Amino acid sequence: MIFFYLATSDVVYDLTSPVGLDFHVLLRKAYSVIAFGVIGYCAARTSRAGGSRRASWQIGLWVGAFSLAIEVAQSFTPPPEGLLSNAIDVACGFAGGWLGTLLVGRAFTSRRH
Repeated sequence: MIFFYLATSDVVYDLTSPVGLDFHVLLRKAYSVIAFGVIGYCAARTSRAGGSRRASWQIGLWVGAFSLAIEVAQSFTPPPEGLLSNAIDVACGFAGGWLGTLLVGRAFTSRRH
């Protein structure tokens, strides 16, 4: 819920997207991958703790769906970003979720060795 609020907050958007920087869009995409990586990491840890061993791509799809829900919510607030930007954001959500899951896999693999 916290990440959903942060992703749809105009105040957070303005703070993390200083238009004075030429690369502010790239910076926001990097924030996105990191944030969704945290969500993917938490989802993978929860999945393992519950006895389930979901594949990285499955967690990535779940996190991508969460990213899509954020894009839908953001579509009701100006300015409109356009479908390409929305698709890139959802892809960043999937990538972050997938990478977060891989980190959990590495943590558990390194503990076994």
